[in-house]
Amino acid sequence: MTDHITTQRRRLSLLAGAATATTLAVLAGCAKPPPPPPPPPPVVVIPPMPAPPMGAPLDMTIPPVDAAGVRHTVNYGISTSQAVWNFRSAYNVAALNCVEAQYAPILDGYKRFLKVYAKSLDKANKEIDASFRTQHTGRAATVARETYQTQVYNFFSLPPVDSGFCKAAMDVSVELATVDPSQFESWSFGGLAKLEAPFKDFFNVYEQYRADLAAWQARYGGGQIVVRPTIEQASARPQTVALPPQSGSQ
Repeated sequence: MTDHITTQRRRLSLLAGAATATTLAVLAGCAKPPPPPPPPPPVVVIPPMPAPPMGAPLDMTIPPVDAAGVRHTVNYGISTSQAVWNFRSAYNVAALNCVEAQYAPILDGYKRFLKVYAKSLDKANKEIDASFRTQHTGRAATVARETYQTQVYNFFSLPPVDSGFCKAAMDVSVELATVDPSQFESWSFGGLAKLEAPFKDFFNVYEQYRADLAAWQARYGGGQIVVRPTIEQASARPQTVALPPQSGSQ
């Protein structure tokens, strides 16, 4: 009898242990898994700082544009005689600077130009002298004209535009061979505009560079970049990326 009771107790004990194990297993299965780690912060790719076009300086003065969109270069609002003389100056710069073999026709064309249109050039020169004498007296008239003419030569000697300028001078040389001397004065405005066109194109591109640089500095040049989280990272704190201090005026 005693052995029977002992056996029953052992069975009950085993059943209780099995029930406990089963309960623990069920409870373990209902437990929530740990939350996944937060996603990594977004990668910030900082684009290169915009560079000046055509190897130009980081900062330079360019002729302004008025409200009508007209750029006020040294050739703006000039007389016919001054247009003739400025064309001569520009063509002279091309003959001196466009020395590569493919530009040889420019020098030949310039030499022809001086001979074929000598009368128009002489007339323009005298009219310009008279104009400056009405605005200045004595030596001041000569200084004023030379100062202006230096500005014209410097305008057409801008290194970043050399290639485009030489190509324009090549085209003008071809066209000029068909211009009758009696028509040269009226043609000079158009010829001058064609030699000036690559410079105006450069100024437009340079202004775009300035705008791009200002936008880059506003976004990336302040010393820190705040990287805002994506929707999935809304609960995370904004990340910051330190940048080196901005060097000088760009």
